[in-house]
Amino acid sequence: MTSRHKNSFFPTEDPALERHFKGHKNAVTCVHFNPNSKQLASGSADKTVMIWNLAPKGRALRFFGHQDAVTGVQFSPSGKRVASSSKDRTVRLWTPSMKGECAVFRAHTAAVRSVAFSADGLRLVTASDDKSVKVWSVDRQSFIYSLNQHTNWVRCARFSPDGRLIVSCGDDRTVRLWDTSTKHCLNCFSDCSGSSTFVDFNSNGTCIGSSGADSSLNIWDIRTNKLIQHYKVHSEGINSFSFHPSNNFLITGSSDHTVKVLDLLEGRLIYTLHGHKGAVTSVAFSQAGDLFASGGGDRQILLWRTNFDSKSYQDVLQKHGRRATPDPPPHLSDIYPRSPHLHHPQDSAVQVLNISVTYQSSDFQARHVDTSRVETQKGDKSGSWVSSAAGNQTGAFSTGKGRREEEETVLTHPLEVFSTHASSLDSTLQHIVRQLDILTQTVSVLEERLTLTEDRMKECLLHQSQILQNLQASREQQRSGSHTPPHPFT
Repeated sequence: MTSRHKNSFFPTEDPALERHFKGHKNAVTCVHFNPNSKQLASGSADKTVMIWNLAPKGRALRFFGHQDAVTGVQFSPSGKRVASSSKDRTVRLWTPSMKGECAVFRAHTAAVRSVAFSADGLRLVTASDDKSVKVWSVDRQSFIYSLNQHTNWVRCARFSPDGRLIVSCGDDRTVRLWDTSTKHCLNCFSDCSGSSTFVDFNSNGTCIGSSGADSSLNIWDIRTNKLIQHYKVHSEGINSFSFHPSNNFLITGSSDHTVKVLDLLEGRLIYTLHGHKGAVTSVAFSQAGDLFASGGGDRQILLWRTNFDSKSYQDVLQKHGRRATPDPPPHLSDIYPRSPHLHHPQDSAVQVLNISVTYQSSDFQARHVDTSRVETQKGDKSGSWVSSAAGNQTGAFSTGKGRREEEETVLTHPLEVFSTHASSLDSTLQHIVRQLDILTQTVSVLEERLTLTEDRMKECLLHQSQILQNLQASREQQRSGSHTPPHPFT
């Protein structure tokens, strides 16, 4: 079901469900797209990692090796490797091929909750129930250093796009920002009444988002260390979220069984997507932003066509992207004195199961091919409802079985458009964009002035401290000079 929400400008097309993937035997815990948008990786509580080929009649690979639930999965920036984390306290680095080769990283002493690559693909960052964040070398396949200021389980950790910062969150209800060169905690954000469940940077690294078990979503500007947006649109905790590459939209997945789409420019909820029959545990945009995926406790992965970032809305987004003063990348001097930052750039037996997935008009077959056996599994496509902004259900499709077809037919839903756009909206939106440009320039000037003021205040405080030290030293000298011992005959 796709619910459209009122009081907002809408693009001409709504998000559409294209496919659903079934193959995991337990809850799907994590999903991530290959940067080439041709593959999708998923991890599950069934202890396996799967690589889904998004091409028609593509094959899927299943990787065995973890001894407990897989908690995180991510493709490398090159798409040639896949990292996975698990409750078995290990991180595995896979080559997504039929050979199923992998390297095992061991240093954590408790369950590993997340894993992520740096933008250059040379490092990994992991978060664990041992209250630590650890950084690893991909090439040397070794542990580098640990960050240890969280006081409870750490749920998630991510690199900034430039690799100079790490953000982490955990059950101590804090979000911490780290400098990867000094290993210092630069800032600690806390605005959550429950555990912080997920955290990530936006695509240009100027903001971080954090979600909580209290169903809140916060977005912070790390250049000013200010909370700039706060959302509470779910009825239960948020498990995952993903920024659209344009930074104009954000999707969330929640234990309330829904995926929600937020418009960050307007600062409001625009869509609620229903399709999962259990908690939505993970969501992710593709690198191009034209697709997004959601995984859930119902053991399935839903693949959605974005649509809302195109058509008539695209012109506004392009104008927003061509601003005269685009957001600059964050500098450590905004939150900490700048310092130079330098980068310096054992296998176990793993079974690989090759799965050929063919999607049909009313059901699909997953053919599992192994060296020892061949078996066929069938599953029915799950239904999905479509509803209007008022929440009324307007249509449904039911599950069923039909004849096998050779050509793939994707699962789509025609979604009606309930509103038309007045021609005056275009001029109004252009005016809003111009005003946003002026506001951005003003904020930029104020930030520069604030930085200069802070530097001058630091100099004044340092000078004042030196004066006080000199006064104290001179007083001690005066006291020692004026003190004379009593005369022995008095």
